[in-house]
Amino acid sequence: MREDYQTLIDEVSALLGAPATLEDRDFGLIAFGAHGGDGDDGDLVMDPVRTRSIMQRRSSAAVRAWFERFGITRAQAPVRIPPDPAAGVVKGRICLPVRHGGIVHGYVWLLDDGTLDLADPRLAEALATARRIGALLAAEARAGARLGELLHTALAGPVADRAGATDELRETLGPAAAGPLAVVAVTPWHTYGAGPGDTGEPATRLPQVPVSCPVPAGDAGSPAGGALAALVRLRVPDALAPARGAGERLLRSPRTGLPPDGRGAGAGAGSRPGSSSAPGEPGSTAGVSAGLPGLTGLASAWRQALAAARAARAEPGMGPVAVWPSLGPYRLLTALPEAAQVDPAVRRLLEPAHREMARTAEVYLDCAGQAGRTAAALGIHRQTLYYRLSRVEQLTGLDLGDGASRLLLHMALKTARL
Repeated sequence: MREDYQTLIDEVSALLGAPATLEDRDFGLIAFGAHGGDGDDGDLVMDPVRTRSIMQRRSSAAVRAWFERFGITRAQAPVRIPPDPAAGVVKGRICLPVRHGGIVHGYVWLLDDGTLDLADPRLAEALATARRIGALLAAEARAGARLGELLHTALAGPVADRAGATDELRETLGPAAAGPLAVVAVTPWHTYGAGPGDTGEPATRLPQVPVSCPVPAGDAGSPAGGALAALVRLRVPDALAPARGAGERLLRSPRTGLPPDGRGAGAGAGSRPGSSSAPGEPGSTAGVSAGLPGLTGLASAWRQALAAARAARAEPGMGPVAVWPSLGPYRLLTALPEAAQVDPAVRRLLEPAHREMARTAEVYLDCAGQAGRTAAALGIHRQTLYYRLSRVEQLTGLDLGDGASRLLLHMALKTARL
């Protein structure tokens, strides 16, 4: 937590005599006041939603939709929100919108026991503190927007502009640009409700992420639904655990879900914190590039990260976060155009009616042609396996006893996943 925000939220907590929390507009936790516990009345103060917010540093998409139904995104004054014990909101809330320049940048949350009148002058003073927080968040967003613009140009801008953007990014970041670094791609990454230059606030507040930027669909290979590019500091070269961890955190962002238009995760005015929708569910993946010694080679690292995210989507065993050095054959296969034509030999095998045969062939080839391992993996008898493999040969015209034919079939099946 930044000390500026922590000091201000402690100021609000002391003023009102109640623990306050500060979240950004995407409900990512920024700072929180001290809560009771260990034998005092802490159990009475906390409820499951606040506990989750503090422990996981984020509220769910369903919680976000529940609170937003009370108009907090448009509010200029404190908003009282009633409790809903069935949904985990055991205590009500008072929300102080954090605004600057007519834009909501976040929210200060107070647990509400009903004793505080919304006309209490202390709330007016707390709202003034919230406006000071809003000015800080706005300034941070402007600085982040410029860094995001530079990163976007370095990754996806005109080739002639990339070197200049990289140099300026290096100068602005200072020691953080010296490496070692990795690039993380998260896709899809939606920018609903984002203004010009929005850099994806949840990413830029991760301590190991000095800069991030959204990359719209079509820019530098970004897939449909767009992507987020995040530059991650590593502790040592080629030790990619911090980047993998950043990818896992970013996958929990509401921006990996569908826009809240009534059709996706967390959508609709009736959504409740107890609903089953959640960001990061099917389709959201992240990829991590190989380590970099510095900012040189950003565009190549971005392609690696996108390829890893694509492989994670195709091969669930790799994901939801895949790293480029561990992609195996997918390092080569992801270099193929996404619209690459299906090889004629496997076209019939890939028809829906033969899905079971295609799966059998893929597992057989993954098991290096070992019948015992394949039958065990599929849970079938060996004779059933041999029958299916003969059908595969009939459908493809390939001889599974021939190495070149096996290679072609294996590549075609893996490419079909992509």
